[in-house]
Amino acid sequence: MSENTTSENSSSKASSERSKSIDEIEADIAAARERLAGTVDELHTRTAPHEIARRQVESAKTRFTEATHTESGDLRTERIAALAAAAVALIGLGVIRRRRG
Repeated sequence: MSENTTSENSSSKASSERSKSIDEIEADIAAARERLAGTVDELHTRTAPHEIARRQVESAKTRFTEATHTESGDLRTERIAALAAAAVALIGLGVIRRRRG
């Protein structure tokens, strides 16, 4: 009877360890699914055309501000004057080409 009791205890112990392992595996799978769903949602948001455009506009604004302002926020008049001169030159060239062409 001692062998049967020991055998039954071993069997039930092994069974509870297996079910615990199965429960842990199922919990791991559920957690992985949630992480994957979050990752897919984030990728979907990042790759949306309007989001890409928004980031590009924000980047252009930041670069323009950095190019035309000092770190203290003062305007860099020499750079603004150079940009204005370049714009006037390009517009002038366009006008000349239209008249000739």
